[in-house]
Amino acid sequence: MSSYLSEERHQIILELLEARGSITVNELVERFGVSEMTIRRDLDALERKGLLRRVHGGAVLDRGRSYEPPFVVRAVENLAAKQQIAKAAAALIENGDSIILDVGTTTLEIARRLVDKQNLTVITPCLQIATLLAENSNIRLILTGGIVRPIELSMVGHLAERALRDFYVDKLFLGAAGVDLEAGLTEYNLEDTLVKQVMIKNAKRVILVADSSKFGRIAFTAIAPLSVINTLITDENLEPEWISRLRKLEIEVIVAKQTTNGFAKEEVAIR
Repeated sequence: MSSYLSEERHQIILELLEARGSITVNELVERFGVSEMTIRRDLDALERKGLLRRVHGGAVLDRGRSYEPPFVVRAVENLAAKQQIAKAAAALIENGDSIILDVGTTTLEIARRLVDKQNLTVITPCLQIATLLAENSNIRLILTGGIVRPIELSMVGHLAERALRDFYVDKLFLGAAGVDLEAGLTEYNLEDTLVKQVMIKNAKRVILVADSSKFGRIAFTAIAPLSVINTLITDENLEPEWISRLRKLEIEVIVAKQTTNGFAKEEVAIR
């Protein structure tokens, strides 16, 4: 009998498709120890959600560059890596800092780790982050305002952009849907992209927080070239070739390695 719940199987199937582009029913039967009928039901359910396309004997990834996986789906993708990245990011935040926390599942994990910080000013266009920090008396919390995107709960539009233009912060913790050497930083939708571009202009230090699955991926809209990044925090699965190329761009790379006691920070390239 399989030890996987259906939700766990669905998540693993999507991760395999992200990495490989296609998968067969027989491979999944062997992987999960369940019947072909169970796997076919799993694939049918994911196809109905628009997350894959059924083909003879299996499935292929069916996501366009503008397709944005739901926040709740992204929140559990590569969660362990995101948590290690968040720990490393929180270690860069000093008492008294002014910071922007971008919308995203990794920046939400950073927000969870601010409870011991003192006298912080946190600006965010993310309602999930705002809800998490609202009762922390050690944090001066500023919401950008704007139009709320349903499900994602990010605040976008002219009001959000105008608010961010009035603030100059020490550190921006930036997320992105894709990181590519030629395309640079990319995002799923134009509305969030425009907000991110204002954030980047007004931050003294731009810190990209991105797990290794984001690299080599190009999403729908261009945020900025990689040259805007001062520091990258990622996980230990990032390929050495990427680290070498980032070093040539003089970007500081912090690899958050998972250990039994939390994380070990490895600084690979210094800007």
